[in-house]
Amino acid sequence: MYVLDSSAFINEYHTEERIAAVPEVREELEDEAAYRFDALEGSGMHLHIPEENTVERIERAARETGDLAELSGTDIQLIAAAFELDGTLVTDDYAMQNVAEKLDVTVEVIAREGITERRDWLFQCAGCGREFEENHDRCPVCGSSLSRKNPA
Repeated sequence: MYVLDSSAFINEYHTEERIAAVPEVREELEDEAAYRFDALEGSGMHLHIPEENTVERIERAARETGDLAELSGTDIQLIAAAFELDGTLVTDDYAMQNVAEKLDVTVEVIAREGITERRDWLFQCAGCGREFEENHDRCPVCGSSLSRKNPA
C-alpha cells in the first residue's frame, strides 16, 4: 500500500500498487490536483484515519528527531497511516522522511532527491548560544528564540 502526500497529487504520481491517503490531504489541494484526488478516491483509493495512539507515537518520534515543529497535522496523519498500514509513504517532505525513517517506515520520493541520512536536530539559542535536544518556545536560560541546528 502506498500512502500519498499532497505532493503526489500535485506531481501526478502514478503506481500500479494500491494507494491510500488521509482525508486532510484533500484540504491541501486545489484545481487539477484536487480533481486527481477525487478521481482516485472514486476509483478505490483507501482513505485511512489513524488511531490516536499511533498519532501520539508519531508526534513523540518527531519530537525526538526535532522535526515536530516542521510537520503539519496532515503530515503527522500521513506518517501514522503509513505506519499502521505497513505501507510506503510517498512524499518529498524532508521532515516527514526523517521521522518515517526513525520509525522504519519505507519512503518513496517523487520530484526531489530523498534524505541521505536521518538526523536528530539540536536547537540553539540565538542569545546565549546554548544547545538543547528539545525545542522550546524560548530559551529556558535567557528567554531568546531558538533555531534548529544540524548536529554534525
